[in-house]
Amino acid sequence: MSVPSAEIPDLSREHKTCLSWHPARALLASLRAYERHCDSTNPVSWLLKKWAVLRHRFWSVITGADIPLGSKIAGGLLLPHANGIVIHPEAQIGPNCLIFQQVTIGTRGPGGAPQIGGHVDIGAGAKILGPVTIGNHAVIGANAVVLVDVPDNCMAVGIPAVVKPRQRQED
Repeated sequence: MSVPSAEIPDLSREHKTCLSWHPARALLASLRAYERHCDSTNPVSWLLKKWAVLRHRFWSVITGADIPLGSKIAGGLLLPHANGIVIHPEAQIGPNCLIFQQVTIGTRGPGGAPQIGGHVDIGAGAKILGPVTIGNHAVIGANAVVLVDVPDNCMAVGIPAVVKPRQRQED
């Protein structure tokens, strides 16, 4: 089994089939549609952008997630259970990340929002607060409160989070 890339988004991870019930993927689809139509001067794009806003509001209520339109989220994001996810509008999330339920990615006073690298797994209930940088292939444990930078290939666990080297599983 190959490890997802930290640089190249795997958009198939966000793919929503037509007749399936995947609220988180529908929410992501509305975000992507809004992004597509934002820069266009085509009058039809203006209407489609408004439709994407309505879809985003609907799916935000259904999922209970607060992910603002215009967020800087790279492709390949997985939200298995999107309820309670809160993402600050200035936060940046790299490609192929995995975010579980009740995660908060936000600020703690002035200074900026978190910068999440590529292929980062964030466990349920985790809080990433302030101007921190999370490296590529990092793991944030469930209920961790991350207030410091996490280097590439490391994990952060605990309250407040302690950074440890990530242990790889043998194949």
